Amino acid sequence: MVRTALLTLWFVALSAPLALAAPGHDNGNGTYGTADDRVVTNAGFILIAGFPLLILLLTLLQNSLEKRKDRRLAAGRPDPVGQSGQ
Repeated sequence: MVRTALLTLWFVALSAPLALAAPGHDNGNGTYGTADDRVVTNAGFILIAGFPLLILLLTLLQNSLEKRKDRRLAAGRPDPVGQSGQ
């Protein structure tokens, strides 16, 4: 684990100068194009709406999985993996 972390940090440290020295070919416009105020504002609105929507969907998924687990435990069926509680 420690070896992997050190190897990753070493790789990033060695590749960072190459990435920083690479010449820009599009004058900083990026792949979308010019990022004016309207584009930045719309991206912010998407993020503002997207995160609560993601939280809602993940909460509904967790709720349905918990209900499924409760039904399985109430029926007295064993854990399908064979490791109850782990």
